[in-house]
Amino acid sequence: MATPSVTQVGDYLWELPPTGGMRVPGRVYADALLMEALRDDQSLTQVANVAHLPGILCYSMAMPDIHFGYGFPIGGVAAFDVEEGVVSPGGVGYDINCGCRLLVTDLDERDIKGDIRRLVDQLFRDVPSGVGASGAIAKLSRKELEKLLVEGAAWAVGRGYGSKEDLEHTEDGGCLPGADPDAVGERAYARGLDQVGTLGSGNHFLEIQAVDEIFDREAAAAYGLREGRVTVMVHCGSRGFGYQVCEDYLEVMASASRRYHIDLPDRQLACAPVTSAEGRRYLAAMACAANYAWVNRQMIMHLTGQALLHALRLGPNDLNLRLVYDVAHNIAKLETHQVAGSPVGVCVHRKGATRAFGPGRPEVPVDYRAVGQPVLIPGDMGTASFVCKGTDEAMRRTFGSTCHGAGRVMSRSQALKRAQGRAIDRELESAGILVRSQGRKTLAEEMPEAYKDVEQVVAVMDGAGISPRVARLRPLGVVKG
Repeated sequence: MATPSVTQVGDYLWELPPTGGMRVPGRVYADALLMEALRDDQSLTQVANVAHLPGILCYSMAMPDIHFGYGFPIGGVAAFDVEEGVVSPGGVGYDINCGCRLLVTDLDERDIKGDIRRLVDQLFRDVPSGVGASGAIAKLSRKELEKLLVEGAAWAVGRGYGSKEDLEHTEDGGCLPGADPDAVGERAYARGLDQVGTLGSGNHFLEIQAVDEIFDREAAAAYGLREGRVTVMVHCGSRGFGYQVCEDYLEVMASASRRYHIDLPDRQLACAPVTSAEGRRYLAAMACAANYAWVNRQMIMHLTGQALLHALRLGPNDLNLRLVYDVAHNIAKLETHQVAGSPVGVCVHRKGATRAFGPGRPEVPVDYRAVGQPVLIPGDMGTASFVCKGTDEAMRRTFGSTCHGAGRVMSRSQALKRAQGRAIDRELESAGILVRSQGRKTLAEEMPEAYKDVEQVVAVMDGAGISPRVARLRPLGVVKG
């Protein structure tokens, strides 16, 4: 399929007009430089392909961190009418509820000067990371894992690994409703029994940061952020459990697409009607994986707090580690949005995209409701990350969605070739960023050049009025898998 034609329709907005079987236009948020790099990219074809799916509303959208993915592009957003539309595992991704959690302390950067290496080493010891990492907590029984899948982050809090305030500052309270353990296959259970509280590998990380600049003082104050404040960001997901849920349901959906006579431009878009038995069962299994991920990040927060207290020899009141917010990046959610002036029940797919609900929405924590939901945008390990905020404009134009990170510009194999003969850890240390990793391969695959400029990506969504910047966070030390 030829690369679709693209027309600029706004300073930061480009449109793919409907052609062939497209039911709606495609829309891409980008500036001229980002779009120029995308013009011959297959991810634009994926935007067009998603627009073919039944029940899609308004647009098939992509954020400025767009890159090629399985079926849907990573950075893709699409909302489907609950009654007429479909749900697709390719629109969620393999790492279900891969997401970000931002923690803030009462410490300033000057308080930990000289301690960064000890902090990073302690975190590396105490938070299991890498491919197949396990052992953060005792291996769960099948019955206990089933409870975890239904209860979400409340399962961890109920066992002393956090507080009710953590749940209030987690998207959906850390529990997606409708989870059904019976919808999950046996292989997913086997993979999930001993991976709770583990970081994993790839682009997942645990990062000590400092608030480098404040752009919106009102929102920053509401979020508890000020210049110089030490923060910690956790980026990880549902580990092998979520991967297996996706794998299992891709097979189910391939059959379902044929059964419901859904004409697909790409078989990776395999799907089923939201209201069908297959659609409901996938959403129930996906909710289990989403809840697993929220427990995983809740446990990592607990392990992080213990590691910081030990390394800095502080008491809990001196550290005062607390959760700013936790957002999901890869998920399909049943929400109500205004479409053509009327409230409509929709199934919003956010794949490599983040919820960005605006002020006044009841889903936003009470103490943030006046300014909008915190939006967490991680950069690569050599650059900044950002805290942004949701807006009414996002509610009107993107079903309350925005970008989720920098977005890759190199495949992992390309990055490995580019990194040959280099010591990425030493390069980062010379820039003032200490890194610990289970292996050099991960560092090479995740080197800064493998990603777009996160400043540019965030500036697009700021300029478009979708998710304005609140604060920039500068990395001090990073743990990678």
